[in-house]
Amino acid sequence: MTELKGTPTPWSYLCIRLLFKFVLKIFYGTIVVENVDLIPPRGTPCIVCANHSNSLTDALLLVTSIPFKKRNLLRLTAKSTQFGKRTFTSWLIESAGTVPLKRRKDFGDATVDNSYVMQHLMEALELGDAVCLFPEGMSRYHPTIAPLKTGGKLLVSDVLSRNRGNPDFEIDVLTCSITYMHRQHFRSDVLVTFHPPMKFTPKNNPELLAPINYDEVRTLTAKMQQQISSGTLDAPSWRLIRIAKLAARMYAPLGTTMSLGDYVRVVRTFLEAFKLAEAPRADPFSDGEAPSPEQVMREDRKIVQLGNDLKEYQDQLSRWGIKDDRIRRHLPRALILYRILVRLVWALFLGTLSLPGLLLWLPIFLTTVIAVHQFKRTGPVWDTYDEIAQYKLTYGLMSFLAVYLVALLATLPVACLTAAVVPAAMWMGLRWMEDAVAAFRAFNSLVRLLWIGEPALSRMRERRAGLHARVTELAVGTLGLPADPEAYFAETGGTDKGRVRGRWASKAKYFSVRRRRKRDWNETLRLYDQVDYPDDGY
Repeated sequence: MTELKGTPTPWSYLCIRLLFKFVLKIFYGTIVVENVDLIPPRGTPCIVCANHSNSLTDALLLVTSIPFKKRNLLRLTAKSTQFGKRTFTSWLIESAGTVPLKRRKDFGDATVDNSYVMQHLMEALELGDAVCLFPEGMSRYHPTIAPLKTGGKLLVSDVLSRNRGNPDFEIDVLTCSITYMHRQHFRSDVLVTFHPPMKFTPKNNPELLAPINYDEVRTLTAKMQQQISSGTLDAPSWRLIRIAKLAARMYAPLGTTMSLGDYVRVVRTFLEAFKLAEAPRADPFSDGEAPSPEQVMREDRKIVQLGNDLKEYQDQLSRWGIKDDRIRRHLPRALILYRILVRLVWALFLGTLSLPGLLLWLPIFLTTVIAVHQFKRTGPVWDTYDEIAQYKLTYGLMSFLAVYLVALLATLPVACLTAAVVPAAMWMGLRWMEDAVAAFRAFNSLVRLLWIGEPALSRMRERRAGLHARVTELAVGTLGLPADPEAYFAETGGTDKGRVRGRWASKAKYFSVRRRRKRDWNETLRLYDQVDYPDDGY
């Protein structure tokens, strides 16, 4: 049997991949990739399947998350309507070697034929390449993953059937979960999690050979959906995600040395509890040690009530413009005044340092804001918000190139020096601005504490104490989470980038040139805390 090596990496793909890494590094604060060791090695036919909630940005993340030492390239697929246009986005897609797929919804009553495309993908897999599919079929801004289409498994079946004469021919399906903290917001964070691949051969999976057994295809597609859902936040409503994040912050408070992956898994644990409690259940039955139906219903009612109380608590925090940690820690008035002064001075100092770089950023910010504002007016939230990050990346890159070129031309005698100084100044300006915004956000919260007043804060602390006890009981007693999260995650959290590693490190290594060391994974480059989502009725 000839060993497959995959298609050699074309130079154009290398350049586009570097461009992707550059724009993603600027736009997102931290991108954490988990389980890279599970990616099938170069030469193994592989279909990469992921959730699809952020349009072209999802594809860019996957291309940059799979290292060269694992795969030569990742062949992408995209809707055919994005090809053949005189736009920068179209050029990017085509330059990355993306294969156009026709969707029925884009062609009305016309006949849609993807036979040539599928033939191309099968041939690529038989060479040992990796192909990327988004089995939801379309990108959408929604809290839940759409039911997966069976195209991925049908492609596996077609490839196995073509190679039935080679019983040891192997094709892998690698599922991946992409979790955005706030997908469309500048300097937010992203988690990319790869799952153990499903392996198929003609010898071990005769049920997938033609003539195909569609029940097997549907069963395997359901397993794919379960794998993808297990690594991200998959909920029927934004409300549940909002209260699950609040529950996670109460259980593991601000300052817990938690990796991004651990944070997402804790939020998901609470989310699944709230989902299960609200979901209709079939008539349960008791088989001895199992809880009685009445016990199950009582437990569900307790969890549902906790969710409702957490929502009301978060609504009040949002009205006041503060976050839970400001209620958790009681601060005397004198200490609040002192910290207000310190935060204000620090914000002004960092803001002054960042001014030279911000002047270069100003045209980019203005161009992007105008472009996104115009785009939002073209459709409803569910049809436009998933493409906001794509628009910001595209217009931000084009305006950056324009600023860079103008700076070089304006300083032509010393252009060689400018070529290095301008990007460095812009990056340092951005980093100082991140910390300046964080300091001003803290200043704003402290001022609001004075405005709210001690009587209202005392009542809110009492309310929070009761909620915290109920959240801890749910986390430890029902969900099996560690009783001391701060100690547990400090020991097991690993060394993920962007993570503050303890009180001493957070002070001694406060500033990092590479990335902001965050204490709160919900943080974005905003003057306020981003805790709210679109109404579920949009």
